[in-house]
This record gives sequence, C-alpha cells and structure tokens, in this order.
Amino acid sequence: MAFDQQDISTEVLIKDEGFSREAIVAGSEAAGAESSALTRWHIITVALLVLGYSGYYFCRSDLSVVLPLLISDLGQHGIPADVAQVRLGFIASLGVLAYAIGKFVCGSLADIFGGRNSFLAGMAGAILFTVMFALGGGFPIFTLAWMGNRLVQSSGWVGLVKVSSRWFSYSVYGTVMAVLSLSYLFGDAASREIMSELLKHGMGWRGIFFTGAALLAVLLVANLLLLRETPQERGLPAPRTNPLNVYAGKDEHPQTIAKPGLMEILKPLLASRFFWLVCLLSLGTTLLRETFNLWTPTYFVDFVGLSNADAASRSALFPLFGGVSVLLAGFLSDRLGLNGRSLVLFGGLASGAGCLFLLGRVQQHGSPWIPVALVALVGFLLLGPYSYLAGAMSMDFGGEKGSATAAGIIDGVGYLAGVMSGDTMARVTVQYGWRNAFLGLAAVCLLTAAVALVLAISQRRAAKLRAQTAV
Repeated sequence: MAFDQQDISTEVLIKDEGFSREAIVAGSEAAGAESSALTRWHIITVALLVLGYSGYYFCRSDLSVVLPLLISDLGQHGIPADVAQVRLGFIASLGVLAYAIGKFVCGSLADIFGGRNSFLAGMAGAILFTVMFALGGGFPIFTLAWMGNRLVQSSGWVGLVKVSSRWFSYSVYGTVMAVLSLSYLFGDAASREIMSELLKHGMGWRGIFFTGAALLAVLLVANLLLLRETPQERGLPAPRTNPLNVYAGKDEHPQTIAKPGLMEILKPLLASRFFWLVCLLSLGTTLLRETFNLWTPTYFVDFVGLSNADAASRSALFPLFGGVSVLLAGFLSDRLGLNGRSLVLFGGLASGAGCLFLLGRVQQHGSPWIPVALVALVGFLLLGPYSYLAGAMSMDFGGEKGSATAAGIIDGVGYLAGVMSGDTMARVTVQYGWRNAFLGLAAVCLLTAAVALVLAISQRRAAKLRAQTAV
C-alpha cells in the first residue's frame, strides 16, 4: 500500500504537534509561495556559497593532484617511492582525522555563532595553511600544515548549511542543496582541470599550492563583502523551516532559537534512530568518496599508465559526473520525500558496488578508457546519494536551529572512516595492489547499501504506523 509523504506529514502534525489541518494547509500554501519568490539576493547568496566552497578545493584537491609529483620530488632526496607514498598517505589520513574532529566542533559553533563567520574563517585558515605547506621542506611541516588546513576547512560546509537553512524554505531544501553541492563536485573538478593545465605548462607542486591560495583569497574577499547571514539583513522575510524537524514544537521563542545552548541542540538529534542510521551511511560513503578524491590521480599514473597531467585531468571526471548525479538526486528528493531519498541511496550504492567489482577486474596498463569510464560511473552512482546526508537530510533533521550541528555530526562520523582513505589505502595498494583494493571497496559499498535498505524499510514502517495512529 502506498502512502503520500505530504499526507503522512500532515497527519503527524495534527496528531503529535496539535496543529489544525487548516493551519497546516495554509502553511503549505505559504511555503509554496515562498519557494517561488526568489529574489536577486537569494540568487547572489547561492552564487557566493557555490563559488566560495568551490574555492576551498583549490586548497584541498591540490595534494591529490601533486601526489605523483611530490613522490617523485621526495625520491630525488633519497626517499623511496613506496615509502614516500605510505608517509604521504599517513599525512592525508591525519588530515581527514583533523577534518572529522573539526566537524563535530564546528557544526555547533556555526549554530551558535552564525554560518557566515564559520564559512569565512574556513577560507582564511585554508589560505594560511596552504602557503605554510608550500613553504615547508619535510614531513613535519607537511603534516602540521595539512592537518591545520583540513581542521579549519571543516567549518566551511557546516557554515554553508547554516546560512542556507536561514535563507531558504524547507520545501526547496533538496533542490537548493543539490545546487550548493555542486560546489564540492564541479568545484573539485574545475580546480583539478585548472591545476592540470598549470602542470602541463611546467608549474611545480609548490606553484600549484601558491596559486590555489591566491585564487581562494579572491573568493574570500567577495564573500566578505556580499554574503549575509539571514535574508532579514537584506530586508527580506524569513523562510519556513521543516515542521517535522527534531526541534519542532519544543521551542517557540525566536530569541532562544537564535542563541541555543549546546545540549539543547544535541539531545533531540542524538535521540533519533533515523539520525544514527544516516550517520552509518556516512561512514561507508565518505570512505569511498575520500579514497577516490585522494588516490585517483595516483591510480591513473601507476596502474593505468597516464601522464601526471592527464591523470589530473581524468580524475576530474569523478566529481564531474557526481555533480550531474547530485542535480538529479536533488530534484528527485523534493518530490519523493524522505523515504524516497533512502531508496535512491540504496540503488546508487548497490549499483556502485558492481562498478567497483569491475574495477577490481581491470588489467594493468590495458585500455585506459575502461578504468576511466568506471571511475566516472562510480562518481555518478555514489555522489548524488551521498549529497543527501550532510545536505537536505541534515536540514530536515535540524531545521534552522540545528542544521549545522546535524551536518557536522553526520560528516564527522563519516570522516572518522575517511581516515582510512589515506594511510590504510596506501598500505593496501602497496601490499596487495590496486585490483584487490577495489574489491575491498566493493564490499564496503555493498554493506553501506544494506544500511540504506534498512533505513528505507524503517522509515516506511514508521510512516505507516504514524498514518494509522493519526486516523
């Protein structure tokens, strides 16, 4: 028996929150009107957030792009390639760990002190530590600079989510977050393409880092001058938040919502079983995404046989095709509802596991288009569903009050697993080879798909129960 998501939501509000049907219908109509009443400041805000977060990747994808070059450079200083690869993989893992820790802290800070401040602070810190890495000459400075870079960058996405939750109605969360998610996909792809061109013209790895810092500095100035925390600062009305978020009906005082306490934000989130299932999904999907983000250029050089510049260019296909997937998944999410998102997650992850298995069967130095195409397809199948987790789902859980905290926890839990994408994957590829590494990733993807299926079934059962008890 099929249930309409809007009908179920209406009945839950009537039963659990005590709202009248007339008030809910009127609110839904108002939300629909708001979603179409986008002003030039809404468009400017989206553009600033997309460009600004895209700029983060000039100071994040740079290490992945220059890894083959950096390994070669270290080899000229007497460090064997395998040793350099493992050490740099360990540095990357420490960076992911710092990023994960920062997510847990920065999400709540953004909810308390504002998303704009978090967003700008992450940009400024990334510039500083990127320059520091480029000036370094050995592993101690590389480690400190990369950990510092990833730590400060953890405030960027949660800041973006917080600002978005204050600017846009819940009725368009999926679409808005799909567009904003292009920042970490097309932004990643664009930054890799630009760095690829710089490599083709003979720029060294230090020049790549300095250039990335300079480009991000330009975007920092633009956001500093034009980005605002709320639409009210531009004389516009506040949007509606999701009436089914975990804080709904618990606090009706605007001043408290503006400055909530830490435990007041955390308790409702941590009490939701669906929230923890989404955190489990984040574990598997983040490990997969971070592995491809870091090691794809190295895989294309070592196993496929491409040049450094061509490997950097082809690695952009992973986030590029992922960006197309994010747009499709985002538009679907506003029409399918919460249970539909879980089904999209399951379908994408199950299909992605098949592609990863095929990558594990590719022959070394064979036809390059096969592994390149499979990597692009994995990006398409994985990144669209992945974008739900710390995007629309976080805003659904947290609304205006706790959206950044929800995104921070979901992302933070995921990046705890993402730590393995550096050191562990380096050791696996050196010890067992790339083909076995992809077979291991296929198993991870399949297990994550099983969690998505459990979430979809659990949400459907809960929806049926609520619909029955509301009658």
